[in-house]
Amino acid sequence: MHLLPPRPNEALYRRVYRSMREAILAGELAPRSRVPSSRTLAREWGVARNTVLEAVEMLVAEGYLVTREASGTFVAELLERERRAPPEGRSPPLALSSWARRAIHDRPSADAGKFDIDFRLGRVPTQLFPSEAWAEALAHRAPELRFGGYGDELGPLVTREALAAYLARERGVHATPDQLMLTSGSQGSLDALARVMLEPGRVVAMEDPGYVAARRVFEASGATVVPVPVDEGGLIVEALPRQATLLYVTPAHQFPTGAAMSAERRLRTLEWARSAGAWIVEDDYNSEFRFGARPLTALQGLAPHAVIFVGTFSKSLAPALRSGYLVAPQAVVATLARARALTDRQPPTLDALALADFLESGAFARHLRVVRDVAEARANVLLRALQTYLPSWRPTATGAGLHLHVALPLGSDEADVRWRAASVGVGVSVTSEYGELPRPPGVLIAFAHLPEHRIREGVERLAASQAGNSRASHAAEPPSRSST
Repeated sequence: MHLLPPRPNEALYRRVYRSMREAILAGELAPRSRVPSSRTLAREWGVARNTVLEAVEMLVAEGYLVTREASGTFVAELLERERRAPPEGRSPPLALSSWARRAIHDRPSADAGKFDIDFRLGRVPTQLFPSEAWAEALAHRAPELRFGGYGDELGPLVTREALAAYLARERGVHATPDQLMLTSGSQGSLDALARVMLEPGRVVAMEDPGYVAARRVFEASGATVVPVPVDEGGLIVEALPRQATLLYVTPAHQFPTGAAMSAERRLRTLEWARSAGAWIVEDDYNSEFRFGARPLTALQGLAPHAVIFVGTFSKSLAPALRSGYLVAPQAVVATLARARALTDRQPPTLDALALADFLESGAFARHLRVVRDVAEARANVLLRALQTYLPSWRPTATGAGLHLHVALPLGSDEADVRWRAASVGVGVSVTSEYGELPRPPGVLIAFAHLPEHRIREGVERLAASQAGNSRASHAAEPPSRSST
């Protein structure tokens, strides 16, 4: 019997334990045979006797060894098949479920492509995160935790009360705390809804172009997703299917074009939902980042009985917090809460309590004003740079959001534009990544996470790259808005 080579970060007693266990399983130490004394093994292996005794104690507890008073320690009588060492590096076949096959089909890596200046969507100005204020809120709430039990599936009541008040004041949302569920972000909300409302044979209508991760979670459920075109007024209501279980929309700031849904279309969309018997899922994407004006009123405020309102703090605070929420009629929320018992059980309590303090104290409002001011200044820098260096590119300036949709000259090849940008170290997203229906060529430029001089430099590089004539083969970038 010999001491096996160490594994990374492996404690010495575990190395001794593993060496003895492998000797037993391989038959080197036969059943009922006496094990060398702890002193002998410690001397042979150059370890402390207590290290060997600790390993032996584990092997006895697990049934590999037995001790006999005044006789010593012996190998247990294991069955022959149990003594055979399991084959190294061989796992059983991974038989994917139909859900898993749909969920990961053709899904590219979220980390594909690294750029010196990255204008791709999904980047957030986390350098503005109020670290000290958040740390104080966490420290203030930590003593309140009750580690002996679980909390409410919907999240702490104090947080839901604070959030309901905030949404009523800032977004015109009609909701009581028991109509609100805290989630891990927009993606967590959409996943919860898909689990309880969708299955093969059901239909989901959604904007095209639109949020790819939403489409994927709906498709993973087995539902059929019907793309509905958008224009400068948002969703084109006439193109909605006759029937659907859900309609997914981003009316305040359409993703990714930035269009705001007009009042007339909002009313017609609600009428369609009534006649189709469909729920509307309103993703309040980037509504907080409206420059020089208050955020638009939520669609939910017009029809609280038919609209499920989804939001996140991933953009306004940080994606790492995994903090979001869902507002729906009480019967829907109650069903989601019961289903949640089989998934993540409840949201993180400490972060939720800190969020309540952030909302009630005004710290979140102050932080949001800072981020809005910075984002607006950076948006203006981007617009001026495009006008100077790429005058044929036509930005859709909506006065809101953390990225800009830019229409390319007709006849432009999006893939070629993206490849040329990458050749000078600049990453951009293109409109076709986010939809299935034909659209005029366009690029999407995220700006809020970059300092002003880097935005100008990035646009200069873009302009220089588009002046070239050569093109090489290239790989597509990942279609992601970043899962919120």
